[in-house]
Amino acid sequence: MKTMSNTVRESALYLLTRVGEEGGFSHVLVNREIENGQFSSQDSGLLTELVYGTLQHRDLLDYWLEPFMKKQKKITPWVKWLLYMSVYQMEMLDRIPDHAVLNEAVSISKRKGHKGTASFTNAVLRSVQREGVRSADEIEDSAERLAVRTSHPHWLVNRWIDQYGYETTESMCMTNQLRMPESIRVQPLLLSRGEAVTELERDGFEVEESRFSSQGIILHEGNIIKHRLFREGLVTIQDQSSMLVAELMNPEPGQTVLDACAAPGGKTTHISEKMKNEGTVYAYDLHKKKAALIREKANILRLTNIHAENYDARKLQDKHENETFDHVLVDAPCSGFGVIRSKPDIKYSKKEEDIYRLREVQDHILDHVAPLLKENGLLVYSTCTVDRHENDEAVRDFLKRHPAFEMEDFVDRVPEDLQHRVITGIGLQIFPQDADSDGFFVTLLRKKSK
Repeated sequence: MKTMSNTVRESALYLLTRVGEEGGFSHVLVNREIENGQFSSQDSGLLTELVYGTLQHRDLLDYWLEPFMKKQKKITPWVKWLLYMSVYQMEMLDRIPDHAVLNEAVSISKRKGHKGTASFTNAVLRSVQREGVRSADEIEDSAERLAVRTSHPHWLVNRWIDQYGYETTESMCMTNQLRMPESIRVQPLLLSRGEAVTELERDGFEVEESRFSSQGIILHEGNIIKHRLFREGLVTIQDQSSMLVAELMNPEPGQTVLDACAAPGGKTTHISEKMKNEGTVYAYDLHKKKAALIREKANILRLTNIHAENYDARKLQDKHENETFDHVLVDAPCSGFGVIRSKPDIKYSKKEEDIYRLREVQDHILDHVAPLLKENGLLVYSTCTVDRHENDEAVRDFLKRHPAFEMEDFVDRVPEDLQHRVITGIGLQIFPQDADSDGFFVTLLRKKSK
């Protein structure tokens, strides 16, 4: 009979194999497993720790294990991930004894494989326990050493060093290995932030008010997914950096706003809340299922001024007349390298060529929606990446192509300790190490009056 701890580890192994071998999204799969599983709060925490921790350190774990697996020509994928997860616990989680990790790994091997699988797993992990793991300090090249130590692709580390220098890159890579506190946004038409904070603290949560948004709350301790406030649609999960979009846009009730790339709807619903559910927010996504997610999120939050539909943002002139919108948001499809802390699989799934392919899409969307904005309206451009080609270079090139636009001076609206991250004439670049939030870029571009 399985114990709950074994079930947690088998669930973690299943998720790791899904993400690592089939391209599943870690954050989606983990949340779904917690929602559907009969896990206690403690076991939910362990499941999250095992999945995210193993993914975050995958390349370092591989570097550690490689000397012990040289003789094995082919390793079944789930066995490889079981070894990664086990060594992660042995080397990085002090509270779990080695013998417990080893015994459970062997038990899982027996249940999922055969006697030979269990013997191999046992031999490798006992060798690791006996001999210890090698240090990444043995790697001479500093960029390669940093890449292995922090489990980032070598090409990405080199790219960041070229763009920002070694010191900033090292800080970014090291920060990406740390778990980030979750943050939520209250639905202010249904309750105040103060009321939410009081209830969460009463229920044992450790919380802090966000300085990014008057609706934001940082959760240092507690599982919001199973709490009443989340289940009843009084709060929604959103990273602090992402909240800056609606805060900087600052739309007013009664206005008409376009969110051209809106799924999964976090920024869309925040904009609607800022508008007090008055006026209209047109929200589009290329995929039908994702547009449905936006409608679902709006319904959960009791917001009725959102019109969500699947449509290509590069063809929205077919849907709307020029100079229709007071504000236009392009939260562009991007490489996502700013959200590695919460979605560690991104650093393994994305390739350098994706950056250039996505930049072409970003340019096409910006060029296409620009005429839809009214004179003196705001075009808000944002990404959840830290790559300059997708951020400041994209904005510079857009302004060259569209002289009717200029950057709005919004430095005074940015939290004081982040104001130095505003690039003059371009926008705000937040790094993961800046505010214990996602790496993010956002700018406001004003369409001049004729």
